[in-house]
Amino acid sequence: MKTVFITGANRGIGLALTKKYLESGFKVHATYRSASSAHELLSLEVSESNLATHTLDVTDYGAVAKLVQTLPDIDIFINNAGYYGPKGYGFGNTDVEEWRKVFEINSIAPLKLTELLYPKLINSSVKIIACLSSKVGSMTENTSGGGYVYRSSKAALNSVVKSLSNDLTSQGFTVLALHPGWVQTEMGGPHALISTSASASGLYKVIRNASLDDSGKFLNFEGEELPW
Repeated sequence: MKTVFITGANRGIGLALTKKYLESGFKVHATYRSASSAHELLSLEVSESNLATHTLDVTDYGAVAKLVQTLPDIDIFINNAGYYGPKGYGFGNTDVEEWRKVFEINSIAPLKLTELLYPKLINSSVKIIACLSSKVGSMTENTSGGGYVYRSSKAALNSVVKSLSNDLTSQGFTVLALHPGWVQTEMGGPHALISTSASASGLYKVIRNASLDDSGKFLNFEGEELPW
């Protein structure tokens, strides 16, 4: 049985991915920050013997290190936890402290978690690291401006993914930056185009079909390559 580790699994895409991997016969280790926002995930754990949940703030690297010590070997690491920050803050109104928070969660934590989980991934024959990015992090796709905080954090994440692929692909790792689509989540809003389950199904297929040749690529949930 293969094992997947998913961060930010309490709702949205993370929860949908957790369900998809359970349906597909994986052992799933899923993290959430607060029990008050993880009722569905925690209730799922009661009925799913292959699900183990863990309370985790992904920016508390000491806590991450302690958790990693308790984990079995992992085949796939899905860095899904993310934070948008305050909406509606355009040019001239950027909240610097919020920007730092968004950068910590979206750009710094993915690298630190990868470093800490590396000993648990290295023995796998699969060795996939999938980071949930966003098309708004693409320089080429940015034709509307604004979104300084979130855009810059995802552009930085893409840079982290590219460097990780250069460092780890020779060791058999496939490292991906994935755009989940415009998804009906708390972040995506009610006007988004696709459901969390549709996004998760697409992401699952992209991850399942990924090979070493795909390492370092920026792909959407349908497997199409996106421009940096």
